[in-house]
Amino acid sequence: MWLREATSVAVDSNDKVYVFNRGNIPVIIFDQNGNVIDHWGNNNSSNDIVIRTDAYGNKLQFWNNWFTRAHAITIDHEDNLWLVDDTGNQIHKMSPTGEFLMTLGTHGVIHGTPPITGEASPRQSGKMFNRPTDVAISKISGDIFISDGYGNSRIHRFDHKGKHKHSFGKSGTESGQFNLPHNIALIEDEEIIVCDRENNRVQIFSLDGKYQREWMAHKAVAVEVIGTGENLRIYVAEQGPAPVQRGVARIGNCVRIYDRNGNQLLRFGNDYFGENFDQFLWPHSLAIDSNGSIYIAEVSFTEWGRHPLPGGGGFKEMPSLKKWIFKD
Repeated sequence: MWLREATSVAVDSNDKVYVFNRGNIPVIIFDQNGNVIDHWGNNNSSNDIVIRTDAYGNKLQFWNNWFTRAHAITIDHEDNLWLVDDTGNQIHKMSPTGEFLMTLGTHGVIHGTPPITGEASPRQSGKMFNRPTDVAISKISGDIFISDGYGNSRIHRFDHKGKHKHSFGKSGTESGQFNLPHNIALIEDEEIIVCDRENNRVQIFSLDGKYQREWMAHKAVAVEVIGTGENLRIYVAEQGPAPVQRGVARIGNCVRIYDRNGNQLLRFGNDYFGENFDQFLWPHSLAIDSNGSIYIAEVSFTEWGRHPLPGGGGFKEMPSLKKWIFKD
């Protein structure tokens, strides 16, 4: 098994760690100590490959498995898995053992067997879907919230059976508009928080899409919410700077923890990017277990590892999954 990059991570009620990745086995399940306990998502030879164009226009090698390009994984309150396949333009509800339960995409709501790959809607049309990015599930209603981000600037809401209820958002930089809505979460089942990545902020909306508030977060790429009331905490991962600012200290490549109003409580991650245990290369997803430990997946191959080594030395495998714990 080769991760290549751990594009996203989620933790279930038993603290099993699910990693959705772009290697030859797309879903790998670990215990809290990093031991592999299960895996699925590929019925083919580990060498059965295809060449696809990623969300940034790069032609890259992918393995021929159940998905076209892994992007996000969410585990709901019933321990169902929700996997977002961005270039597949689909969102899959799955069991922990890899059974397809429901798929949302251009072919409507599909139940059961692995579906045909979805087709992209017209770019920035607001129609479902054009390279969706993330999903969040209401614990109360079971409603499904999807950020449709690479090719749209839209948030879609469905009921628990996959019936579309409403959508909101459009491209732009004003409040309530989006420049790549990349990740999404719910705040106490009352509000939606969206990582508006290329606008360097998070925005918060009511469940029916009315703008509430926002705060700055450099390249806000991933968000998780835990706790309630005064103990509520919002975790936001930040990606690094544009190439012209690479190597400059304290610009992204960190995780920040906020209260519900955007007051920062903690920042962690080295001031500089890198491969050391306390550094980040390119955060993409985060998850929190019952002990408060934080798992961070990084798309380090897309950002760094895909560039050939000097002198024809091939490619370097980069760190792409880290675990942090709180210490007194």
